[in-house]
Amino acid sequence: MVPAHLTLFHALPGEEQARIMADLGAICGRQRPFSLEATGLRSLGRGVSIAFACPELVSLRQTLAREWRDWLTAQDSAKIAPHVTIQNKVSPAEARALLASLGAGFQPFTARGEGLILWRYLGGPWELVRRFPFTGR
Repeated sequence: MVPAHLTLFHALPGEEQARIMADLGAICGRQRPFSLEATGLRSLGRGVSIAFACPELVSLRQTLAREWRDWLTAQDSAKIAPHVTIQNKVSPAEARALLASLGAGFQPFTARGEGLILWRYLGGPWELVRRFPFTGR
C-alpha cells in the first residue's frame, strides 16, 4: 500500500530508472528536510485533497523537471500544485459532502518532508523501488 504522499511525477519512463535513481540520490543528498504547510482543503471534482505550500518542494521538483524534460509527459511537465489526495474517484455529490464535513473543522498544520520515494506501477499494485532520505547538511 502506498502511504499518504505528495506526488511529484506521475509517469517516469522505466527505461530511465538508473538515471532517475542517480538524480534522486544526488538531489536528496544535498537537500535538508523541510516544512510543508497544509493550507486548506481543495475540491478535485470527484474527490478531495489537502493543499500544501512549500517553496523547497516546488524548487526541488523544478530542478528534476528540468533534468528530465526530454521525456516527461504533458502532465508531468506542468506546474505542480502540491497536495495529498484523501478521496478520489467518487461521485461529485460524495466529494462535496466530504469537503463540507472536513471543511467545518479543518485547521492548517505543518508536516515535515524528509525524503522522496520512487515507486513502480505494476498495473494495479505499486512496488517500492527505493527511498531517498534528505541528508543535506
